[in-house]
Amino acid sequence: MNPPTLTPVERAALARSRYEAQYAPTEKVPTIVVDHFPELGRLTALRFLEWVQQNPEGVVSLPTGKTPEYFIRWVRHLLETWDEAETQAMLEGCGLDPARRPETGGLRFVQIDEFYPIDPRQENSFYHYVNRFYIEGLGLDRRRALLMNCREIGLGPGESLQDVCPDNTVDLSLRYRPPEDGLERRQKELLARVDQWCQDYENHIRRMGGIGFFLGGIGPDGHVAFNVRGSDHHSTTRLTRTNYETQAAASTDLGGIEIARRRLVITIGLGTITCNPDCTAVIIAAGEAKSGVVADAVQREPDVLYPATALHALPNARLFVTQGAAGGLIERRLVRLRTEPVTDADCERILVDRAVETGKKVIDLTEKDLRADRRGAALLERRPEGLRRLARTVQGRLLERIEHGSQMLSNTRFLHTEPHHDDIMLGYLADVVRHARDPSNTHHFVTLTSGFTSVSNHFMLRQVELLRRFARSKECAALMAEGYFEPDNDIAYNRDVWQYLDGVAADDRRMREEGVARRMLRNLREVCGRDTLEDLRDCIEELHEYLSTRYPGGRDAQHVQKLKGMCREWEAECLWGYLGWSCSYIHHLRLGFYTGAIFTEAPTVERDVAPVLGLLEEVRPDVVTVALDPEGSGPDTHYKTLQAITEALKRYERRTGRRDVKVWAYRNVWHRFHPAEANIYVPVSLNMFSIMDSAFYNAFASQRDASFPSWEHDGPFSELAQRIQVRQYQVLKTCLGRTWFHENPSSLIRATRGLAFLKEMSLPELYEHSRHLRQATESL
Repeated sequence: MNPPTLTPVERAALARSRYEAQYAPTEKVPTIVVDHFPELGRLTALRFLEWVQQNPEGVVSLPTGKTPEYFIRWVRHLLETWDEAETQAMLEGCGLDPARRPETGGLRFVQIDEFYPIDPRQENSFYHYVNRFYIEGLGLDRRRALLMNCREIGLGPGESLQDVCPDNTVDLSLRYRPPEDGLERRQKELLARVDQWCQDYENHIRRMGGIGFFLGGIGPDGHVAFNVRGSDHHSTTRLTRTNYETQAAASTDLGGIEIARRRLVITIGLGTITCNPDCTAVIIAAGEAKSGVVADAVQREPDVLYPATALHALPNARLFVTQGAAGGLIERRLVRLRTEPVTDADCERILVDRAVETGKKVIDLTEKDLRADRRGAALLERRPEGLRRLARTVQGRLLERIEHGSQMLSNTRFLHTEPHHDDIMLGYLADVVRHARDPSNTHHFVTLTSGFTSVSNHFMLRQVELLRRFARSKECAALMAEGYFEPDNDIAYNRDVWQYLDGVAADDRRMREEGVARRMLRNLREVCGRDTLEDLRDCIEELHEYLSTRYPGGRDAQHVQKLKGMCREWEAECLWGYLGWSCSYIHHLRLGFYTGAIFTEAPTVERDVAPVLGLLEEVRPDVVTVALDPEGSGPDTHYKTLQAITEALKRYERRTGRRDVKVWAYRNVWHRFHPAEANIYVPVSLNMFSIMDSAFYNAFASQRDASFPSWEHDGPFSELAQRIQVRQYQVLKTCLGRTWFHENPSSLIRATRGLAFLKEMSLPELYEHSRHLRQATESL
């Protein structure tokens, strides 16, 4: 097979990589690997502008969502600074002709997809996104754009979406069955007109010669545009349903999975993308979580189960991915094993993986087992110790890590940090519970963001209706009269929690609801600045009206964002109240970078680092826990809180001279450690799983219905966390043998049915981990 023909930009990117563009026959499409998420955006922007230089009036189709954040930033940055010497030098070094400034005004734009039905004026519509970030942001001509405006698609004269779809749903079965009433008759007619509109949209694209430059992300099920797993590779523009994985990914945009389940989509088809054989189709992916779907897209033969494999038919199809997203590409893993030193971590990863794949203990693996796997064969060639010695070493390390996780510290001050209010419990609750049993230990819990984006309007409405009833009660009036809700009444602040937890213990709904209502009223008083019960009742009605009329998924007014965040803070206080910690040990920093915007700001020292530093000086911890996401997961909330904590720890170390602070890094439902990456394995018993499930259900009422779930599990996060920890235990049970667990002299080990993975780090190790991506992000 001849090597792919690369453009100057692609050749320059490849020269900076350790890999070739394609390893045939394993890889079916050229793939360029970059170091991190911001660099992915830069490469994609350069390739786009290179194409625009050659096709100033070409047809382009660009993605929505968070994935193209750095693509958009880099395109704007390069166009705005094109004539500056620094940019000119960078362009030339990256293979782009600096003498030819790209002109975007002549491009013809095709919108990829849209939710249906949705008002295009809503900020969470893709129509709004395209107009804001591409038409206005990149200087495209709206008159040359083919857009999906749901206020115009399929509606007759004088009709509105609200008239025909009053509940924002359309039943696709009306395509095939007779309507049962007048509304269904109108919806059946609407469906026929929408289907015709989709065909006209498809025809319009093809009359233009098809799409010349397509840029897309890849979904958790491998979807491209909204062509989900199982889509026909010859599919065209259509109105269709999505699957659960896609609905879960869209739940944040739409205001909850309960809305995403009912919402249809209009999408261009895979055949739409590939109808132009000269189309440059680029799929971008970042982070280890995408490594599986990337591997399928690159290495699988064309198959409807893997939508991106439809692009194999295009000679100019490419995948641009980060190191983490490339983790499942077999040939590239072998290149690294053969050209770089094979570390102890590499040995552990390979032997653990082979043990799981063969169902054998690590020490029972044979050379035949390893040579049957190309990575295993490379390991035997590169490491001189021999398999017996390597296997015993790996076994010993696995045992040491379980022993480490079984031990308890005493006389230790813990500062547990989390980006969101349930991250700690979903990551390592078992370790917190065991260390909380020793009275010589002190625990402080801090959530760094408000977390308001994970509270749905539907949930808030239920809370406000509960508050309505309470505000009219004699109990409420009596508490107001005694000064219960005064801002400086710290005892009453804790009593809110104890009232709720007493209701949990007594299985008394009324007691629980009164605890919730007390705190809601306290929060409303703080946010609205009203003191009298009469004024607060007016605030309750105003809030009810706002929530009843606001579309789900929209960006809320600041006072509503604050109230939603305070609901999450209350839930954290209830959780740690389970273990007996009062509100003075629970801290809410509400870092300012967390705004709810689709592209959030970077942390700043004054606004985001200073509060963390102040807490470090107050608590004086011996152990600080941090959420440590893997490479390339993007500049999201977890990454930004990590940077704020890292910078605060640096300043704390300089001020105090303390270099002995330990860092315990954790992951939970979004990312997870391979056993070779973690160095503490915390045993989790069935009893501990029961505690986690009960605590999550009772403390995190806003998350009980899983409105914003993981694409991996249709249910509460506590269930997914248990599934992950059980899976981690099963890996270790295979590697060490079930006898080691079931006949162990320790009752803690015999009771183990799950394992939580932690990674203990020194301060310098944390600084080094955070440094690389921070520098890359700040380079823009």
